[in-house]
Amino acid sequence: MPDPRPLSGVKIVEFAGIGPAPFAAQLLADLGADVIVIDRPERGDIAIEQAVDRRGKRSIVIDLKAEKGAELAARLAGRADVLIEANRPGVMERLGLGPERLMAQNPALIYARMTGWGQSGPMARQSGHDINYLSLTGALQAMGDADRPPPPPLNLVADYGGGSMFLIMGILAALHAAKTTGKGQVVDSAIIDGVNAMMGMFHGLEAAGRWSVERQSNWLDGGVPYYRCYRCKDGRFMAVGCIEAPFFAEMLARLGIDPADFGAQNDPALHPAQMVRLEAVFARKTMEEWAEVFDGSEACVTPVLTYIEAASHPHMQARSALQARNGLRHPAVAPRFEAPIAVPTALPKDGAHSEEIMQELGVKNADALLADNIVRQS
Repeated sequence: MPDPRPLSGVKIVEFAGIGPAPFAAQLLADLGADVIVIDRPERGDIAIEQAVDRRGKRSIVIDLKAEKGAELAARLAGRADVLIEANRPGVMERLGLGPERLMAQNPALIYARMTGWGQSGPMARQSGHDINYLSLTGALQAMGDADRPPPPPLNLVADYGGGSMFLIMGILAALHAAKTTGKGQVVDSAIIDGVNAMMGMFHGLEAAGRWSVERQSNWLDGGVPYYRCYRCKDGRFMAVGCIEAPFFAEMLARLGIDPADFGAQNDPALHPAQMVRLEAVFARKTMEEWAEVFDGSEACVTPVLTYIEAASHPHMQARSALQARNGLRHPAVAPRFEAPIAVPTALPKDGAHSEEIMQELGVKNADALLADNIVRQS
């Protein structure tokens, strides 16, 4: 029976890394792509072998610094539709695995490059992490309380939002073009470009005079009483997001507050006192009690759960959003399609498929490569 997943038949070679590139490759594997990850002989300090972003992939361990190892990687790229790498600019070229060589042997190859700063510019070869990309795009300065340092929003915004999602979009767009032209292309996916693209809304609001660069002074950054979090009696929090007037009215009704006494929703002069009043009201009950009060309402008020608690929430359970397998919570495949896609929970150990992959390639000196530790099998 043919694989009904939308990317079935797409072959991807991923050069092992951390963060946005393996996450992007995981999402493509979830949708049916055959992803072979070329793992390194030794893992870095923060690389985790049994991580969710490895699910659905196959692994071969290759020493790319050895000439025969680089040649084997080139053979893998020769039969691939997509190559994903997340090294600093110039690293792949020094290994003899740059786009000029590999696309010469495979003109339809999509050579997808994931970096923080991009392939060009004065910072292209510098180190960086999510917090740095957010800081230089202005996104970090716009987040958090006005009287405290900006908080790093995990690595969801820059790495996974500006990085993984834009990398995937570039790959899919290039694959679409290759179907009609037969030609591949290099995709330069820079995290700063993705974050700048996502910040477009706020540049537009600022140009229209509806957004300030001052943190916590706007309607989406905690600067208004109807879009922020409030502490409950038990120290937990409720998230309030009733931007629209009907939702705001519903919130006041559920809280037992007289709208006339509370004052207009969008009068900045009233906001400080309104925040103080809401803080006092929410402090009267526990988070669980408030969750019951707002359950099923249109107030856009929800409990702030831990990621562990999220798995037990009725809505998450109804959608099988998080599924426990072998002591690990696996997120459901996203997005969803007409034909349900099962979560591919297999997590390959480094080199688990080395012999299998070499056999598929028709490698005649596989035993010698294994004996010389150029290729390793787990």
